[in-house]
Amino acid sequence: GEQWTLDAYPPVFVLTSFAPAADAQLAAVGAALEARWAQLAPGQPLNWVFQQRGDAQRMAGRADTVLMAGTVPEPHVVTEAGARFQVHVLRGQNHGLFLDMAEGRRWVRDWAAAFMARHGHGARVLNLFAYTCAFSVAALQGGAAQVVNIDMARAALATGQHNHALNALAGRAQFWPHDIFSSWGKIARHGPYDLIIADPPSYQKGSFVATKDYPRLMRRLPDLLAPAGHALLCLNAPELDMDFLHHHLHAQAPGLTFVGRVASRAVFRDVDDGRGLKVAAFRAGA
Repeated sequence: GEQWTLDAYPPVFVLTSFAPAADAQLAAVGAALEARWAQLAPGQPLNWVFQQRGDAQRMAGRADTVLMAGTVPEPHVVTEAGARFQVHVLRGQNHGLFLDMAEGRRWVRDWAAAFMARHGHGARVLNLFAYTCAFSVAALQGGAAQVVNIDMARAALATGQHNHALNALAGRAQFWPHDIFSSWGKIARHGPYDLIIADPPSYQKGSFVATKDYPRLMRRLPDLLAPAGHALLCLNAPELDMDFLHHHLHAQAPGLTFVGRVASRAVFRDVDDGRGLKVAAFRAGA
């Protein structure tokens, strides 16, 4: 059902339960994992972590995480499409890399490469709610000239800087620990941008509430985008669907046209398409 997710952060599996899990259930899952791993990697130790999420954990703003078997490497670095990222699977519920955003990162890398081929120079990119800056790594690997990464969480940006160093991309990105909504002046002075990426939390009290704050962000896009610039807008609130993005963007930035939706990998698709992760590209100008 929808209670369980199993994510692979090699060499570690992360099992998450979104409802209370009984010990017997966990033992059964553990036995199944052991059996499957013995087939996939005979003689290799199984490393897995269990994370309990739910209302009690959400109210406390944390997730309970337990190492169930094996070990977790320190530092723990994973590879995706030739890029390396540092992750922390035992710390909190955000592990440093959102695996379901892999296609979004691929889109950004491909877009940056196409821009470079068409214009003969790299794109200028603005990465809002940058977290650990994986989009920035993808853009620079695609040939972007410069990326401005903005996030209020200094620790996440520090991991982002480390991710750039891991990929030998230091020097072409900036990292600003700012509140976006009080920094539009500085953001605009460094523009205009050929690509703006926004991947905000769907609901984070005090920093971003999608229903109120996404329209405020959209209103700024036309002034920050270069002619024919693109915006990649992400929405991970299950209760808000694509219509939310279309409706508010039409109201706040009518000069932007819809280019297309970036589909998630099949393994991450939600039973209900409207509740899953939504990533969509828009373009300035006709």
